[in-house]
Amino acid sequence: MKTLLASLAIGAAAIVAPATIIAAPAAAQALPPAVIILVDLDQVFSGSVAGKGAFTELKTKLDSIQARIAQLNTSFTTEEQELGRTRPAPNAAAAMITAWENKAKDFATRRQQAQAEIQRRNDELQASRQYVLKQINDGAQPIISAIMRERGASIAIAEGATLQHSASVDVTTDVIARLDKALPRVGTTPPAAPAAPPAK
Repeated sequence: MKTLLASLAIGAAAIVAPATIIAAPAAAQALPPAVIILVDLDQVFSGSVAGKGAFTELKTKLDSIQARIAQLNTSFTTEEQELGRTRPAPNAAAAMITAWENKAKDFATRRQQAQAEIQRRNDELQASRQYVLKQINDGAQPIISAIMRERGASIAIAEGATLQHSASVDVTTDVIARLDKALPRVGTTPPAAPAAPPAK
């Protein structure tokens, strides 16, 4: 198992000088061993009360988007097939051809609008997710700092940055317990972006 509590030792070469000229300098002071704590941030996001509540809300939004996509796909597929079936022959009356072309243009416009709608809703969902993660991370950071002070730790490492570690350095459960008390809920709607300054 990889040892995370590595000891830093600094060796000083002995310096011999004639006693009548100069005294030997003091050995360099050794640095104290590094004390490390580890936090699984993914678990903090998904296992905290705030995270569970927020991601339940986001899942509802995602389900709504997926239902809308399925509805649009069914509607547009049926309409596209109908357009193909009713396409007039090249020698059909001009009015019939014009009417069909207008239907086809309207279909293309509405399909583009639907694609824009789904893209907008996806962007909003991703913005909400990032906002949730930021709030939880902001709430967890002072808690991690407090645990570092309590343990005399000089380094806090994310679990994803390690290959192996001892359970004794993992403080994730403690972080979640404290976060649940300090931040039981977060918002899922990001604040509106500030308005652009008026053009001069």
